[in-house]
Amino acid sequence: MIGSRASAAVATGPDASAAITTDPAGASSFTTLLIADDDEVTRSGLRTLLAMQPGIAVVGEAADGIEAVERARQLRPDVVLMDVRMPRRNGIEATRQLLAGSADPPKIVMITTFESDDHVTAALSAGASGFVLKRLPVAKIAEAVRVVAAGEAILFPAALRQMVTARPLASAQALPQAALTAREEEVLRLMATGRSNPDIAESCRVSLETVKTHVGNVLTKLGAQNRTHAVVIAYETGLVVPGVTG
Repeated sequence: MIGSRASAAVATGPDASAAITTDPAGASSFTTLLIADDDEVTRSGLRTLLAMQPGIAVVGEAADGIEAVERARQLRPDVVLMDVRMPRRNGIEATRQLLAGSADPPKIVMITTFESDDHVTAALSAGASGFVLKRLPVAKIAEAVRVVAAGEAILFPAALRQMVTARPLASAQALPQAALTAREEEVLRLMATGRSNPDIAESCRVSLETVKTHVGNVLTKLGAQNRTHAVVIAYETGLVVPGVTG
């Protein structure tokens, strides 16, 4: 998926039109990124700093949720870095619309200022692949963009625990009824601590393909839209307890 959508280069402005650098095989070496944030200073700073990060091509910007949907459909970036709180349409609704309205939508990384922002759990339920905090070093935000573009979820467990509210998601009761196998529960616990598929394969001493099968089974049985939503369910149902990783 990386670099497969947009044909614009690393940009320092909202509109990019030059060709992305490609490798000898013709595949783009960049993850293309759209930044959506209503604060112009924040948006400009993110654009400039992320465009300097290895493997990131910033192809556009949006100042609100409506523009984010329009620009994403026009530019077809690999990833949208989506602010939670924006005018006209917030990041949650924009995420829901983007993911519901395309057969091949971009990955969504929510970005927020407050760890206690309870809107983020709703965004994860809407299908976002993860979230980052605005105060993180730009290298960490860039890493999150690249990881999500590669098909993984990205989240920071300490912040996630604070965002899981007492009011459960609609599917939070799925876990007791899901009949997960012991191995599937183990995989879900490891997912909830932020482990990638290769990390889980090493920990469980199984192949990467086996892990992918287990993850797929977990998502299906929980009725989770994506990996991150499954992790939220794990926290909300008590399978994973804050402060307990084993």
